[in-house]
Amino acid sequence: MEKNTHPKYERTFIILKPDAVQRSLVGETMSRFERTGLKFVGMKMILATREQAKAHYGKDDAWCTKVGERTIANMEKEGKKADKPAVEYGRDILNGLLDFLTCSPVVVIALEGNQAVGVVKKLVGATEPLTSDVGTIRGDLTNDSYELANIDSRAVRNLVHCSDQVEEAKREI
Repeated sequence: MEKNTHPKYERTFIILKPDAVQRSLVGETMSRFERTGLKFVGMKMILATREQAKAHYGKDDAWCTKVGERTIANMEKEGKKADKPAVEYGRDILNGLLDFLTCSPVVVIALEGNQAVGVVKKLVGATEPLTSDVGTIRGDLTNDSYELANIDSRAVRNLVHCSDQVEEAKREI
């Protein structure tokens, strides 16, 4: 088996978001990754531009529509009426993510090791910190929620982005 396809050489991509940097959680978060046995193969602190953030997320109108439809469904559960198309709600969410990712420095990391994508996803926890398990980075270190983020009209502060799939990691790295 070639090195680049062997599971022990799988790579994943992580961004320690502005809230992790601002709250001085970079060392704590990195030590959790180190304890898994994954190898740091790249790391740097950057101030991302809006163009870099947009390219990173790579979201199109189909994604915006899907996210907007979920937003509308949640609004309807709360007895609220949508006042614009789903795609517009999705674009608002994407713009909030872009604003957040570019508001202050982030740390970008590439890790390598056996099943790196899955190991990191499990360690990071669910996207919404409020529903993340105890023992995960998001579950232990933040208590933000989608509800609070929506009330404040901002992106959820969940400390970390990690790749969902091997192919996504390759694109992000």
